Amino acid sequence: MKKLAIAGLGLVLSAGLVGMASAAEKAVTGTLEDSFCFVTMGAHGPGHKKCAMGCAKKGIPVALVEQGTDKMYVLLPPKNDSSLPDNVIEKMESEVTVTGDAYDKGGVSYLTVKSVK
Repeated sequence: MKKLAIAGLGLVLSAGLVGMASAAEKAVTGTLEDSFCFVTMGAHGPGHKKCAMGCAKKGIPVALVEQGTDKMYVLLPPKNDSSLPDNVIEKMESEVTVTGDAYDKGGVSYLTVKSVK
């Protein structure tokens, strides 16, 4: 019984490690939005650029809404303990292509920002 419990624990831990390492580099084209105004009020577009930049500077999560879909990625900095690159904030409400590592967790899609074009 003890061996069975140890084997089960090993399988659970192995599955967890596989899930953590499942990032895949991806390029996504879409529009940069401040998530609060976009989700709660539907605010977006050129007239919302100044507000979106202000929200991003204050730490409101930046979302990339994929072109032609309703899929939204929450953007993450390229590495831990850093902020999003300045060129993300400067391009709020613009169509861009973000390349980075894609993650899905808890029904939410994330994309690290390695480059923005």
